[in-house]
Amino acid sequence: MVANDAEQELLRSVALENARTILEKRQRAERQLLAIKDALEQRTAQLAGSVAMMQATLESTFDGIVVTDGNRRITGFNEKYTKMWRIPREVMATGEHARALAVCARQFTDPEAYLARIEEIYASSPPESLDLLTLADGRVYERFSKIQVIDGANAGRVWSIRDVTAQKHGEAELRQAEIALRDTDRRKDEFIATLAHELRNPLAPIRQAALISKAPAATEAQKRWSHDVIDRQVHFMSLLLDDLLDISRVTRGTLVLRMQPTELAAAVDVAIETARPLIDAKRHVLSVNLPHEPVQFTADPLRLAQILSNLLTNAAKYTDPEGQIRISASCDADQLTIRIADSGVGIGAENLPRIFDMFSQLHPTMDHSEGGLGIGLALAKGLVKLHGGTIEADSAGLGHGSEFTVRLPVRISACARAASSAAAPPATVTRRRVLIADDNRDSAETLAMLLRVDGHEVAIAHDGSAALATFGGFAPDVVLLDIGMPGANGYEVAQRIRHSRPGAHIKLIAITGWGQESDKERAFAAGFDHHLTKPVDPRQLNALLEL
Repeated sequence: MVANDAEQELLRSVALENARTILEKRQRAERQLLAIKDALEQRTAQLAGSVAMMQATLESTFDGIVVTDGNRRITGFNEKYTKMWRIPREVMATGEHARALAVCARQFTDPEAYLARIEEIYASSPPESLDLLTLADGRVYERFSKIQVIDGANAGRVWSIRDVTAQKHGEAELRQAEIALRDTDRRKDEFIATLAHELRNPLAPIRQAALISKAPAATEAQKRWSHDVIDRQVHFMSLLLDDLLDISRVTRGTLVLRMQPTELAAAVDVAIETARPLIDAKRHVLSVNLPHEPVQFTADPLRLAQILSNLLTNAAKYTDPEGQIRISASCDADQLTIRIADSGVGIGAENLPRIFDMFSQLHPTMDHSEGGLGIGLALAKGLVKLHGGTIEADSAGLGHGSEFTVRLPVRISACARAASSAAAPPATVTRRRVLIADDNRDSAETLAMLLRVDGHEVAIAHDGSAALATFGGFAPDVVLLDIGMPGANGYEVAQRIRHSRPGAHIKLIAITGWGQESDKERAFAAGFDHHLTKPVDPRQLNALLEL
């Protein structure tokens, strides 16, 4: 059947409408696809930007960072993390946190404990955790772990590692310093208490001897005995104060040695003379074994004798009565070795390393000692070091005695026969006119009495103004000036004397309780010729008067 024109027209219209509809739907679909594509590209760009920003953030931090998801896979990390743990990047690239942890674990002395702690954190999922990690090579890391929450769900963890090695080591050093400071303070407190005790000790026999000396019923023998006691105790106090000044100078590096040719036997004799009262008081047997040939070398003879006397005194103190003390020496072309051994209480192994510490008095042996400030061995070590030598202590333990060994370099021909010298002629006393200026009347009067006994003519003044007035009329050869006087101090008096009599041969001697190197320098700058610290050794003063 042939469609008429109307039907054909209708069919064409329907076909066109269907085609138009299909075309519109296709166009809408294409537009939708393009929109989806644009959205996807935009989202991809945003994600790429976020990832880049996140990575930049990770790299900008000072901590090592690694991020893991809920399946324990690595979703991010920074270069700092790989360097801190020395993890190859290919291991991190696998994304397997377990492989990275295996590399970390190898750096601990107990890898299993490290991995067990990681497993504990994963299993219990604490919101936050903080651990301090000490690696086998001494590095110290602080690890902070926190849950990463995205859209309200647990999306894994962020692990932050911070290197706190320097901080922790610094804290440890600070703690050690604090402990050392507290120990030093404790020992200083003990030292001050001991110093007060040691200074009081001589005062009792001095006071008692003085009372005996002036007692009407005292016999001549008792008076002589009291004088000996006073002399001995004053000598002890003088040595005590000298040690205090010397250890201060050694500690501050201001003590200067007076190096000169020195004979070993002479230095040993002086040391024994100093320590003899204590050795004899405890009835010790002292043996001396020196080379048969005289030993000469370069040293400060006074300081060498001081080293040896301190060691001998120490041996006498820490040895029970009727003990054995031995001093011996040997010498080769390069080194002089001196040993002082005793049969005393000995030194425990735990105390040997600190035997030369300042203020050191070893408590296990305190009951056996005869007091002291605990600075004798420290001073001996300092003086030996100034000579370029070494000193060491050795003991088989408590109850087995001790031995101290001093080794000194030999700087001139040693172990050689010393040239024999003629015996010194008998000492003669040159009579001097001496002016003493001291505001301490007892000190001035007793010193004047000693000088008058030796035949000197003496005048006394008790302040600076009186000293200057007396000087003009008395015309002394020697002026002994205390420093801390009223009216005008010793420095001012010395300067005015020098200005009033320029070129005159007047010997000015400072006699003072101030004995630091700076005090001596100030005295010499003011015009003094010599500087003596109180109490003055009469033999030393007489030697200066003879010059």
